[in-house]
Amino acid sequence: MTHQSAVRDYELAPVKFSRLTRRGVLLGLSGAQLVVVGAGAITLVFALYFGGAASLVYVVPILTLCATLTWVGVGGRKLVEWVPTVSRWLRRSIRGQLLFQRRVAKPRPAGTLSLPGDAARLRQWVDPETGAVMVHDPHQATLTAIVGVTHPAFILLDPVEQQRRVTSWGRVLATTCRSGRIASLQVMERTLPDSGKGLAEWWSQHGRQNGSWTSTTYAELIDRAGPAGERHASTVSISLDMKAAGRAIRAAGGGNRGAAAVLRQEMSTMTAALRAADLAPSGWLEPGDLALILRSAYDPVVAGALERHGDLGRDLATAGPVAVTESWSSVRSDSAHHCVLWISEWPRSLVYPGFLAPVLLSSGVRRTFTLLYTPMRTDQAARNIRKKKTEYISDAAQRQRIGQIEDAQQSAEYNDVLQQEADLTAGHGILRNTGLIAVSAQDPDELERAVADIEQAAIQASCETRRLWGQQAQAFSAAALPLCRTV
Repeated sequence: MTHQSAVRDYELAPVKFSRLTRRGVLLGLSGAQLVVVGAGAITLVFALYFGGAASLVYVVPILTLCATLTWVGVGGRKLVEWVPTVSRWLRRSIRGQLLFQRRVAKPRPAGTLSLPGDAARLRQWVDPETGAVMVHDPHQATLTAIVGVTHPAFILLDPVEQQRRVTSWGRVLATTCRSGRIASLQVMERTLPDSGKGLAEWWSQHGRQNGSWTSTTYAELIDRAGPAGERHASTVSISLDMKAAGRAIRAAGGGNRGAAAVLRQEMSTMTAALRAADLAPSGWLEPGDLALILRSAYDPVVAGALERHGDLGRDLATAGPVAVTESWSSVRSDSAHHCVLWISEWPRSLVYPGFLAPVLLSSGVRRTFTLLYTPMRTDQAARNIRKKKTEYISDAAQRQRIGQIEDAQQSAEYNDVLQQEADLTAGHGILRNTGLIAVSAQDPDELERAVADIEQAAIQASCETRRLWGQQAQAFSAAALPLCRTV
């Protein structure tokens, strides 16, 4: 192979994401819309049958309500689609579940995590062989492990090296698809206030601390400038599906020990895949490391101080928040206000790798960016694609029968399904990708400004974001914690 052909094989190639499916069950209407329309139609038929035309006066308000719920949209969603979110919010508000306060005088059971909401069911398990902490979700039957990852700045690499790393990362994702035992994989990148620990250590080792004016000035400057900086930290979390791996777990001894043994195999495979992709895993997180991440997420003011003082705040049993208050549009924890945005639309046109640079490199905003990958088994993906193709073809035939014109959006979604089928036939895996951005600030006004900055940065990255109204607390645990949680 010549040098020119090798370079051409690694030229930076643009990519395109599949569109968010907006196709309904029948004639573009979703299941909930069809239920409301059907209820309105049944009401009209019964009114005309039993009361005649005179009963229309009483039926018109019901028909108007059904039409409003079905076709009027707010925030990119139809009103009927807001009903589950609003009802769940009202139920939690009536039960007093929007406020969490830790009971300081009452110790928590051993092995539990002091987290609010549905995350309170999580349990910790320390692997005796590796010392890594594994988080067990008994309801979802998953066991999660987290590894820290360091990497060079992607945008500073030349195009050939960028394409090589993109191809290598694709192999990492393909590993999770082939396993069949991975429930989800989470990539989390967060901005942290620089504690100044690195500068302080360099000055203590290389500086001339002789008490002179110059030495004193440098020491004061390092002490003040260090915490004002900002750094980025990345983690990769893998979640073992204990139901899918049930046979392997029983063969390994059963229980938590058997599940930990199976998860260790996936951890070894993931470590090898990350190193092959030129990513440097820094070791699977121990309980103290995870405690610092949880404490920093809910109480960001003390994050720098905890990092500088070594052993403080490394107790996982007390790493959760002291108080959490959820509102319709945000959530407040110990020392910060948070808001979670969902990336509802990825770029619809061709983009090059690194298109998220405006979001990831935004300065002056404390945020956590999370990508949650959910792999699908090959047989499940094939059945899902066949089902989608059948629905698209039948829906197109129904529209043609009634004379409705097919728009470009429906054609583009059908082409995306065909492309997924071609990729699956070629041996590639299918992953469901969810992007979340958790933004944090000291007060509500600063939070709104930070959210506006992130939304503008997402527009520059050709992405569309939506605020997750009415589910901020659950979304925050999914976006800001490396525990492979879902919304």
